[in-house]
Amino acid sequence: MNAKTRDVIIQFPDLTVRREDRLLIAGPCSVESRDQVFAVAEVVKEAGFHFLRGGAFKPRTSPYSFQGLQEEGLRILKEAADAFELKIVTEIVDANHLPLFQDTVDVLQIGTRNMSNFQMLKQLAGSGKPVLLKRGFAAKVEEFLLAAEYLTSGGNEQVVLCERGIRTFETATRATLDLSAVPIVKKLSPLPIIVDPSHSTGRSDIVRPMALAALVAGADGLMIEVHPNPQKALSDGYQSLTIDSFREFVVEMKRLWPFLT
Repeated sequence: MNAKTRDVIIQFPDLTVRREDRLLIAGPCSVESRDQVFAVAEVVKEAGFHFLRGGAFKPRTSPYSFQGLQEEGLRILKEAADAFELKIVTEIVDANHLPLFQDTVDVLQIGTRNMSNFQMLKQLAGSGKPVLLKRGFAAKVEEFLLAAEYLTSGGNEQVVLCERGIRTFETATRATLDLSAVPIVKKLSPLPIIVDPSHSTGRSDIVRPMALAALVAGADGLMIEVHPNPQKALSDGYQSLTIDSFREFVVEMKRLWPFLT
């Protein structure tokens, strides 16, 4: 890898997140309304997290599924992030959208479908923004790391990897969360790696134990989905924690904190 080994996961003029701090991200799968995002942003801030996630542009398997509020979604995210002093993490699905993201979004998320969109990776390498790169759902660890090279070799060393589960024969979960990828990546690469237990499991009832297991495995952070009313969510409600269950998870996580190295 061309990125230099460092203790800093991600850095902004007003915020530095080090590996011992861990990169903690939470928010709804999709931006649905101002009230929804503000309710979640408040509990994210209360938990001590610095990063609010939310999809404004949603790449969906079905063309008939909710595709996101798009520019209006970015505006709502920005309003909530400013109100609660949070940084925004959201997925970019087209490099042509970069001008829309430039003054709004703090961290560009590249989703599993675009991990191998190498032309897009090369374009985003020069964006000047940190990038969160999710592992492709059928990508080997080697392919995951080589995809990251498109960003780092293009001059962007603020790259964070995200294990979000891979497709296997197992149907009990949405994908198979590959926690073994965490120590393997840490052995092979200086880049930080976080885990998304929400998208990987697709089950809110096991998000909390898998999130804790990810931290024990050495993950540099987590991305958790939270929704005020998951049963009415426009996307992926079945994998989202309620606000109350998110609060309970934060208590569990902080209880574990002293034992993590």
